[in-house]
Amino acid sequence: MYKYKCMNPIAKIGLNNFTDEYQVVDNVDDAEGILVRSANMLEMEFSDNLLAIARAGAGVNNIPLDKCAEQGIVVFNTPGANANGVKEMVLAAMLIASRDIIGGTEWVKANAGDPDIAKLTEKSKKKFAGTEIFGKKLGIIGLGAIGVRVANAARQLGMDVYGYDPYLSIDAAWRLSSDVKHVTNVDDIYSKCDIITVHVPALDSTKGMINAEAIAKMKKGVILINLARDILCNEVDVLAGINSGKIRKYVTDFPNPTTSGHDGCIVIPHLGASTEESEDNCAVKAVLELKDYLENGNINNSVNYPNCDMGICTRPRIAIFHKNVANMISQFTSLLGDAGYNISDMTNKSKGDYAYTLIDLEDKIADDLVKKLTKVDGVIRVRVVKKEA
Repeated sequence: MYKYKCMNPIAKIGLNNFTDEYQVVDNVDDAEGILVRSANMLEMEFSDNLLAIARAGAGVNNIPLDKCAEQGIVVFNTPGANANGVKEMVLAAMLIASRDIIGGTEWVKANAGDPDIAKLTEKSKKKFAGTEIFGKKLGIIGLGAIGVRVANAARQLGMDVYGYDPYLSIDAAWRLSSDVKHVTNVDDIYSKCDIITVHVPALDSTKGMINAEAIAKMKKGVILINLARDILCNEVDVLAGINSGKIRKYVTDFPNPTTSGHDGCIVIPHLGASTEESEDNCAVKAVLELKDYLENGNINNSVNYPNCDMGICTRPRIAIFHKNVANMISQFTSLLGDAGYNISDMTNKSKGDYAYTLIDLEDKIADDLVKKLTKVDGVIRVRVVKKEA
């Protein structure tokens, strides 16, 4: 029986994928798997029972990744599951920033009691006139699951699209419209585009990437959209850009005292992925990732360990978490050979400082084998996925 804990409400359509072999528990220390959305886990202490954490969403800044890696706890996320919801919000952001729809509707609300509102509208509506997005140059920084969808949709709306991503994956490249201009210098985005939208992860290298220096390179009257992570933009510099007239509008999905209520800022209450469909997709994907790992030892969409997949587990299978250093595999195979085990299949993958090895054996796995493997210098954790065939 596998035990799991939900740190946040998880859509039922996702939880329905659990079988009778799974039991939800109240005490997090009893759980082998955790499902989470926004709960802050940074200061949590994890029991030895915990094997994996699945985040129903893309961002994992609420989970201590390094700490989990050091304990052999796999952290999953669900990239792309909410991509369509965020894409649609980006399209809405472009429209509400280009056309003063919000200002116009607020004006109507304020003048709702005027019996001559229809006549007054014709005199006042020019204050809310804007520009169309057709034919405008859109710059997309980050061509992942969301960025590619935004690019393709913008092309269908008649926009001239520029994309920047030095780490563009083969899969993303295949999905990207051939009409999108892939640039290799982000300065080309800054200097050429009327609208710029950011879709990169929150890393030390991306924190504050939209700053005074970047803004100085942008076109006068640029629209800047940030529905990815709040820390990607230095918002003090953004406000300075608005005040100088360099930035026409700044649309952000992350309310805070700096931008909330400020002229030129359209602040959305973190609704980018808040759709029923996105929450359902993330829940389903998170549960399936967690199940595949608990039942088969396979890792897909982990943020702290490498992806590693050996399919459905039909033989005795052992999983080894270890440091990414030389001679680890030879030590494992020598130890297994000395113990009389025949290896039927094996794979090893690495990611940064950490590596993961899956081994299928011909014979039942004895308890003393786990103890011997655990004693190998550099091994973090040894897990028996399936003890016998």
